[in-house]
Amino acid sequence: MIAQDENPIGFLPPLPLMLGVAGGAAVSIALVWLVSEQTTVALAYGGTLVVVLLMLLLAARLKTEPAEAQAYQADWSLTSAAMENRGRAVAIIDRANRMVCANSTYEQWFEGDAAPYELPFEPASLEAVNAAARSAWRDGAARIDDLRLTGSETRYRLEIDRSGRGEAYLLWRFAQVREESSYDALSKQLGGVFGDILSRAGIEFALVAPQGIVLTTTPGLAERATGNRENSLAGHEFVQLLRSDDRDRIFFAREGQQGSPQTLVHIPLDAPSSNRVSDADQAPSLMLLVDSSVGIGGGWEGSGKAAIPQLEALLSALPLGLALTDRDGRFLFANKAFLRAVERVDRGLPQFPSDLVVREDKAAMADTVRRFAKGATASGDMAVRLANDKEEPVSIGLAGVRGLGDAAVLLSISDSSEEKRLRRQVAQATKMQAVGQLAGGVAHDFNNVLTAIIGYCDLMLLRHTPGDSDYDDIQQIKANSNRAASLTRQLLAFSRQQTLRPVVLQLPDVVSEVSQLLKRLMGEKIEFSVRHDRELGPVRADPQQLEQVIINLAVNARDAMQAHATKRGKQDWKGRLTLATRRVSARDVRKMGIDIMPADDYTVLIVQDTGGGIPEEHLNKIFEPFFTTKEQGKGTGLGLSTVYGIVKQSNGFIFADNVQGPDGAPIGARFTMYLPVNKGVLPANMRTEEVEETKATEWSAGGTLLLVEDEDMVRAVAERALVRAGYTVTTAADGEEGLAAIANGDTEFDLIVSDVVMPTMDGPAMARAIRKVKPDIPILFMSGYAEEQLRNDIDIEDMHFIPKPFSVQQINAKVSEVLGLRRS
Repeated sequence: MIAQDENPIGFLPPLPLMLGVAGGAAVSIALVWLVSEQTTVALAYGGTLVVVLLMLLLAARLKTEPAEAQAYQADWSLTSAAMENRGRAVAIIDRANRMVCANSTYEQWFEGDAAPYELPFEPASLEAVNAAARSAWRDGAARIDDLRLTGSETRYRLEIDRSGRGEAYLLWRFAQVREESSYDALSKQLGGVFGDILSRAGIEFALVAPQGIVLTTTPGLAERATGNRENSLAGHEFVQLLRSDDRDRIFFAREGQQGSPQTLVHIPLDAPSSNRVSDADQAPSLMLLVDSSVGIGGGWEGSGKAAIPQLEALLSALPLGLALTDRDGRFLFANKAFLRAVERVDRGLPQFPSDLVVREDKAAMADTVRRFAKGATASGDMAVRLANDKEEPVSIGLAGVRGLGDAAVLLSISDSSEEKRLRRQVAQATKMQAVGQLAGGVAHDFNNVLTAIIGYCDLMLLRHTPGDSDYDDIQQIKANSNRAASLTRQLLAFSRQQTLRPVVLQLPDVVSEVSQLLKRLMGEKIEFSVRHDRELGPVRADPQQLEQVIINLAVNARDAMQAHATKRGKQDWKGRLTLATRRVSARDVRKMGIDIMPADDYTVLIVQDTGGGIPEEHLNKIFEPFFTTKEQGKGTGLGLSTVYGIVKQSNGFIFADNVQGPDGAPIGARFTMYLPVNKGVLPANMRTEEVEETKATEWSAGGTLLLVEDEDMVRAVAERALVRAGYTVTTAADGEEGLAAIANGDTEFDLIVSDVVMPTMDGPAMARAIRKVKPDIPILFMSGYAEEQLRNDIDIEDMHFIPKPFSVQQINAKVSEVLGLRRS
């Protein structure tokens, strides 16, 4: 019911009030006339009174209009909020064709707030819109079922209604037209509550396009195919979700034969007819999968016996690796522990157990399984070697079973993968330690030979000048000797017997020092990036050796990426090398479960490339000396062994593994170096950069030296070099002879130059005995072993060191330095 307006004029007061005011005015005018007895005065008074009343009415009207306008604006904001609808675009225009308001869906669909008739409709649609607007103003409503914007495939339906105060507005409502296929409702049902009910009953459905692509599935099918019922299988090939065995039983590919068999039924949604063959060819199909536990299909298809899904569920839950075979020796089922033990989680079971073992054990395995399958109930075990692990035999238990349908033999095997991993780690560490000791011994002996060769070359060069016929040959011999000396230094680095000068440093600073060099080494085809973690702990290491580690790893990565690109035949390849530092706490180390690495705080350097990864068979060998996968003449095999030695000598750890791609294939290699965070005070006997370096003065006053060396050729070349430098030299072939020269002789020696490792009495033992007689005499040790190791093992004051091999100039300079320090 519409209420009538009691005040049509809109600004006048109610009628009783007006009559009262008018009566009062008339009475007051009459009183004025009676008192004044003048008609002119009474009329003037009446006119003034009317003017005052009219002004009061006008002021009241001016006050009312702003309030009404404010209420009117508030009504539009309320209207705009009420129009919000995600499924429809709504707009209101007035009689002047001005946009009054629109909802957010309108602004989103039409990308702005333009009026409806200003939208870029196609010519035919625009004409229909204008006609509908005229019709709505005239008749009160209009409708258009098909509108299109220029350049858009979206179709719209429009409804226009005249409404508002005085019907002075048009309400425009747009809705998108969506064409639903005949099977859309079915698709919603399968993905909803109804599909969930079917899944719980062991029945799964999939709606599959004619090309074999999945459109939608029941939630249970997604869970069995991917492990997560929330995953969508839309876009997957339906046949890739299933697999069949040699007996044509169907299983989910993810579960393999350890899952329950499925019965597959193909249901065409539109049966073809004579006049709709083309339509039927485009219709999807409904694929029905019924689990064997439901009772349809008779368990193992074709077996004629009851299924045993309960037994399989029980075996799957056990940690012991268990598998079942039939009487012909074919696998029926294996739980996950069995697949892990035989390392076939990804590939699934073969047809027969004999396919798991090496060729030599195949016949024995097949005969044993058949004997247990057809003979009396019995059990036993046999030792075999698996095909994927030929080095270590494993024990497989066998037991004949009866009364379980096709199941005839139960096989058991312990999952010893973790034990194998630990054994490999220990064996690898032991092997690396043994190889390191061998490499260190070889390098030490080889250094003696190189010392003699380099020394004699220096002595010969003193008698030849550039231009002589033999000068260039001697220089070539010396150059090759120095190259051999660098190889021995790498061997010593691997065996952790080289000289290090550790300092406390921040790992990002070392990375920054070599970054510019690495960019040049990588070239234009390799993208080089560096990322640092925050709050990294300081480490204690030799910065020069750490730079060598980073350079070796980067160069190896570059070569791997180039080789990978060449192997794939790509000329325009691009690679990426990433250096990253990380902070790893002791808690993280415990979670990692690396038994050979103590639980401590570490600063980690990661070097990762895109070179295709390291073959699995090489992962345990890459740190061994002289092992290389490069072509002949393109690598010595000492780069990574040097890295290993430097890291281990710095009390760190280094590991290599492959980076897996989305498909599980390796896409690159990753080297991870762990260095312990430095938390203590530097030992006093370590030479660091913080220790003040005292420069030796130039010493040329000569001196008397005792040279103790068991190698004749080294002793001879050192003696000649020192004599030529102006020193008086007394030689001794071992420690006892050197001690006798000090204890029994009358010569006062200024310095003792001695080898470390000697027969009968070594250099440190001789030095301690000499110090009891001559406590102030300095000692210069010559050795191919590390100075750091020597200083840790020998606690002797005023001890100096020169590494082998050395040249004539180097030993003369070192002796001069030591004597200069003593006399200064």
